[in-house]
Amino acid sequence: MKVSVFGLGYVGSVTAACLAEAGHVVVGVDLNPEKIDALRNGRSSIVEPALEELIAKGVGEGRLTARARTEEGVAGAEAILICVGTPSRPNGSLDLQALERVATQIGHELRRQSVNPVIVVRSTMLPGTHLRLVELLEQASGGKVGKDFGLCVNPEFLREGSAIRDFRQPPFTLIGEIDKPSGDRAAALYAHLDAPLHRVAPGVAEMVKYASNAFHGLKVAFANEIGAISRGFGADGAQVMELFVQDQRLNLSANYLRPGFAYGGSCLGKDLRALSFAARELDLQAPVLNAVPESNQRHLRRVADLVLMQNRRRVGLIGLSFKSNTDDLRESPAVDLVELLLAKGLEVRIFDHEVNLSKLHGANRSYIEQALPHIGSLLCADLPEVIADSETLVVTKRPSAETLAALLSGVRPGQVLIDLIDVRASLPAGFAGDYHGIAW
Repeated sequence: MKVSVFGLGYVGSVTAACLAEAGHVVVGVDLNPEKIDALRNGRSSIVEPALEELIAKGVGEGRLTARARTEEGVAGAEAILICVGTPSRPNGSLDLQALERVATQIGHELRRQSVNPVIVVRSTMLPGTHLRLVELLEQASGGKVGKDFGLCVNPEFLREGSAIRDFRQPPFTLIGEIDKPSGDRAAALYAHLDAPLHRVAPGVAEMVKYASNAFHGLKVAFANEIGAISRGFGADGAQVMELFVQDQRLNLSANYLRPGFAYGGSCLGKDLRALSFAARELDLQAPVLNAVPESNQRHLRRVADLVLMQNRRRVGLIGLSFKSNTDDLRESPAVDLVELLLAKGLEVRIFDHEVNLSKLHGANRSYIEQALPHIGSLLCADLPEVIADSETLVVTKRPSAETLAALLSGVRPGQVLIDLIDVRASLPAGFAGDYHGIAW
């Protein structure tokens, strides 16, 4: 495939060299004459292991060259990759000037030339930015996306110092496609890679990049805070984290990494509070750990606000304990949600087949008597009765298969279903209710 790469910075140089290695004919385009000269002469303008050798190989075999003019990059191109920078402004917002300028220039050339390429955006940009690029491209070209040119969002996950290896062996290839033909052509660029291919909506692809980098930063900050607190107690923080990462069932896994309801239970919140208190006693700042309970409470408020926004007085909760397969109500976010809704004057009915007040004992019973003393008047053992009496239904935890089937089949037209556990795949055809997912 004939490929153009606009922007020969870090991402563009690596992308151009690796695509040439894969057999594509690649033209790099950049405004900087030093970058152009370097690539034409088989040299790299950045320091990256194995990159200069790869560039020299591509140039020597005639599959890689560089140009300064936009028209030379667009001419005959089947795929145009945009790899220009999107730096931060002083206030933290993205500076999209280079991205928008390149999109406009490419659009003008599409008007002048009879080409129908797919434009593949590798630059990091927030969800929805692709719509602005479509607008600029259509205005400048006079054409229409999906007809006169294709467009995909194709974020990169290259780490400086290991970028060549990361390109050759990615965890997956991610393509946010405007339409299937665009995605087909973008996917062909990476057909040689042995990696899962995910074709999604452009906004999802844009956001995955940010979710990844945010999590990487969170992990670094978390490890550093745990290390500092460990050192304050005289424990070996490095050994603590070495053992921590060996748990790949919970610590390093997909567990807990799905949007849903707030966390709860008798252990997690208690231990977070104890650790934050210990850090203060050691005169250590632990802003990441301190922010977790606040973030959890804010998410609980988001759920309450979503319920209140429906302007429906009668609410039915499906689930009261803090998670499935337990009757533990201690620090359950569902209990907190009930309190918030009752305080706003709403009528609440609750169904939870795992909670039986007569069988609650010890700290669990003491907690619920203190937090929600009138629980007996709110609990109902009959799910159809809760459904019938409610205008809004809120699913707070994963129900049994029987409960879920009865719930989804019992929702009537006009009734609101607020889903905190992602039951979308279980929704029957012709589902009658007004569906709301808190995070999807």
